[in-house]
Amino acid sequence: MCAGLSAVQFTLKGQFAAAIASIAVAAVLDSLDGRIARLLDATSKMGAELDSLADAISFGVAPALVLYTWKFGGDRVGWVVALIFAVCMILRLARFNTLLDDTEQPPYTKEFFVGVPAPAGGLLALLPMILTIEYGDGWWQTEPVVMLWTVAVAALLISRIPTLSVKTVRVPARAVAPLLVGVGLLAAAVITYPMVALAAALVGYLLHIPYAVRRKHWLANHPEAWDVPPRERRAIRRARGSRRRLGLRPPLRRVAGAARRAVRLPMRNGDQNGLPMVLPPEPRVSAPLRGRSWRRTGLRRSQPRPGGAKDR
Repeated sequence: MCAGLSAVQFTLKGQFAAAIASIAVAAVLDSLDGRIARLLDATSKMGAELDSLADAISFGVAPALVLYTWKFGGDRVGWVVALIFAVCMILRLARFNTLLDDTEQPPYTKEFFVGVPAPAGGLLALLPMILTIEYGDGWWQTEPVVMLWTVAVAALLISRIPTLSVKTVRVPARAVAPLLVGVGLLAAAVITYPMVALAAALVGYLLHIPYAVRRKHWLANHPEAWDVPPRERRAIRRARGSRRRLGLRPPLRRVAGAARRAVRLPMRNGDQNGLPMVLPPEPRVSAPLRGRSWRRTGLRRSQPRPGGAKDR
């Protein structure tokens, strides 16, 4: 909360880079406070309420005031846009708190956020300012573009669009070393080119949203993959994809019904163990092919042999 409010103070002094850095620090602290509380066994109801209050100030009120001071100073329409963003952020946090108490959701929903989370939304709203600091004036810093962008980010906050939750990601053992190398390269990029790295991270976050939507839609349609690890989910997707490429179809309902009827048959008198005997369903006798039905079954028409020879 102090980091978020410090961003407003830096903006009033014209230190816009420091303001962006303060909100970025608030985002990092927001991702660590819950983990630290659980590691120290210091979780409490008061801590949960303080977390939401700090998020509302650091990622709702502070970015709105920073944008208003930077681009909308003295403009009534700009003030309305700043209010819209702050109100949408608070509504997003309120909905997040209510979803925590909902125990009837499917198990796969814990892998997703509903809408863009608060830290990402607060930084996304500052993307025009980041581009202006790094690349100077351009179309991205004009007042109408900044207004539309702020309202669009506010809409993402209160939307039902799923986004991936990093909290549920599990790194396999063989990927730890490459991940550490990537974290080192990312840290070097942030130190050397902080605004470019932050802008690239925000654009990459926006690009992941279609993948998150597709993944949640797939999980909603495949209940058998809800409680399995990601590796087995990939195997399920590959198996279904190969079956689709081969043109195979799922078993017909009448076949499944015939199997159920076979299981319900009474026991035979000659069964010595007293167990029910499962009898196969009687085969269906198909009618003889008539007319051009051989084409529908994929059979070739028999060709007459030369000389009128008959089959022996």
